[in-house]
Amino acid sequence: MTRPPRTLVLPPRLTASARTLRAAALRRGLRIVEATASAVPEGLDGPGWAGWPEGAGWPEGAGPDASSGGSGNAEAAGNSGAAGNAEAAGSAEAAGNTAGEAPCVHLHAGPSFADVVAPALGIALLEAPADWLARLPRALTRREILALPIGEAYRLRRPAFVKSPNDKGVPALVYADGSRLPGPDAVDPETVVLVSDVMTFADEYRLHLLDGTVHAAGQYAESGRLRLGPAGGDALAFGREVLAAAGETLPSAIVVDVGRDDTGRWAVIEANAAWASGCYSADPDRALDTVLRAAGPATGLSPHDRGFVR
Repeated sequence: MTRPPRTLVLPPRLTASARTLRAAALRRGLRIVEATASAVPEGLDGPGWAGWPEGAGWPEGAGPDASSGGSGNAEAAGNSGAAGNAEAAGSAEAAGNTAGEAPCVHLHAGPSFADVVAPALGIALLEAPADWLARLPRALTRREILALPIGEAYRLRRPAFVKSPNDKGVPALVYADGSRLPGPDAVDPETVVLVSDVMTFADEYRLHLLDGTVHAAGQYAESGRLRLGPAGGDALAFGREVLAAAGETLPSAIVVDVGRDDTGRWAVIEANAAWASGCYSADPDRALDTVLRAAGPATGLSPHDRGFVR
């Protein structure tokens, strides 16, 4: 029986970063499927997925743009402000499927798309715990950060930076006080948000972490404006410091943004799901490694990563 190809599922409109990752996946021989969430078959055993042969399409009438050449313009989410030993690729590649097994399916998309598609395809989405940033030592954050229900945050009487931990339900902004936050008519008062002191960064970097190492990295901002470039040795060194102090509190594949303030102090900005994060200026082949691990078959999860499934 023909071995089914590894597949990367993308939504129907892509950012420039997602197109870069798609190109890396194609070079590696992955099949690319771009589809709306409603077009995804129900389960890996459904028609068009189980034993999916090379060149097979989606179920008749499903309507996605599926192609091994991957044309189309799709939108996999950029940053969100985040599977154990599901196969990673390249230097982190594990063996592919054997004949007769269900296809090995991965995903790169924003949370709303991923929450619909991943369960249907047996994909485990890895992310940091909602309170991960708040539990870091002050030496790594350089500011007070609290994880609390937004209902409590309404009582804030000072400016604070507030955001959802792992999606964009509460926009990541500096709010003058708690009265400026989305109200209970828009957000459940029990929804957990991260509330932090306001801190500005001179330089910001995205670190793609895989198996306890800084696997890829790149600069994405300078003084709050988009600026792409390589990550210097100081950014990589700080990433290793974060891993040494808190690596065990993260899944095996994750993205962590770090920055340096005007005085030269380094701090963790946030953690993001790798499957929903743009690669910016990082090596796309190595960034793809983190995506494939962070959103791959649930059957391939390591014991460690089972505690980080969305």
